[in-house]
Amino acid sequence: MWDTCPVNIQVELPTELAERVEAIQKTDPEFMSKIILYGLTRRTLYQHLRNNNELADGDHTAARAPS
Repeated sequence: MWDTCPVNIQVELPTELAERVEAIQKTDPEFMSKIILYGLTRRTLYQHLRNNNELADGDHTAARAPS
């Protein structure tokens, strides 16, 4: 698919949530990687669409500006 490399991420979570994450990581180590990949993909797509929308809005604004 694509090249990958490991990344260590340390976050502060509420204790109950941290315990759940640790339990999931023990039973399915790939799951957290998939969650992070999903979240980052959504964020990247959102930023891309937002930036394109801002550019499109700028084009419309420029077209409406009086000469």
